[in-house]
Amino acid sequence: MCRDLGLRRLRGFDRGALLAASVTALSLTASGCVVVHGEREVLPATTRAEAAQALQDFTAAYNKADEAYDSSLDAEYTTGALGDIDKARLTAGKANNPDGNPGHSPLKLTDAKFTIPKKAGWPRWFLADAAGNKGGGVRWLLVFTRGGLEETWEAAYLTLVAPDDIPEFPLDKDGWAEAVPANATDLAVPPGELSATYAAYLKDGKGGEDGQGGGAAFAEGPHTSAWRALRTKQSARPGLATQYIDEPLTNGDYAPLALRTEDGGALVFFTTRHYEKQTAADGASVPTPNKDVLALTTGEIRQTLTMEFVSNEVALAPGDGQVEILGRIQGLTSAKGE
Repeated sequence: MCRDLGLRRLRGFDRGALLAASVTALSLTASGCVVVHGEREVLPATTRAEAAQALQDFTAAYNKADEAYDSSLDAEYTTGALGDIDKARLTAGKANNPDGNPGHSPLKLTDAKFTIPKKAGWPRWFLADAAGNKGGGVRWLLVFTRGGLEETWEAAYLTLVAPDDIPEFPLDKDGWAEAVPANATDLAVPPGELSATYAAYLKDGKGGEDGQGGGAAFAEGPHTSAWRALRTKQSARPGLATQYIDEPLTNGDYAPLALRTEDGGALVFFTTRHYEKQTAADGASVPTPNKDVLALTTGEIRQTLTMEFVSNEVALAPGDGQVEILGRIQGLTSAKGE
């Protein structure tokens, strides 16, 4: 007779044995002996050893793809916003350098720290925080996710953040972190609404109420007020008008992921999509874009050029007050000339 273990007995295991026990139980299910309801149990996303291996596998694949300018070499290890940005970058590189990347320098990630949340159901995910040999002293924050035990860990988010800006995370007695649900109501902006709120903020400078008198939802900074000011400056140049459209991106592998911070807030990773349309006045022309943009452009650039970007952000969402954008990486994914 089959038994429904529900993984309750696994709670007494040491952390290193937890995932192995889960795999063993699930393999027994195939033979009709044991039924495991891991999707209902709150479990660590992975072991620390497996997290370290995932980071190592990603880095190796990323370097191979970068050296060859071949997106197929790391496609298995990237997804979501990072997957879109990386694929477009490699596609443009290959178009302009068919023999590979002449300026390739291997990425090296050291001093890696792993924050692994406990949660029920899939996907499960974790945060890797490492020092990189590129970027000038910032920390590389990579979020890895997967939808099942048999799937490969894929990097969905990559942002670069100053070391002093990374918050502390409360851990339970076994060292596991707390995942914050998308619909959490104890934050100034729930993680699931952050993408749409940011897109609205870029349009109107507010994006919602901050709970302290009706100001902007986001604190001033390079990815908020300064970016809006730059857009305003560029929107009306002589002979050229530029329009901006910002959209939330929240489904599937673009879903926001959040970790509880020591102060009761959350560190949130989220994605947005952005369009920039340049239109030349009569008798003028759109400035010729660089070769990487041209490599991703369809159609003929006559009077307009519309560029599509995907951006992944990391933000501190407090319990009350303004959200602070700590880092943002944006990449062109396509363009169209008309």
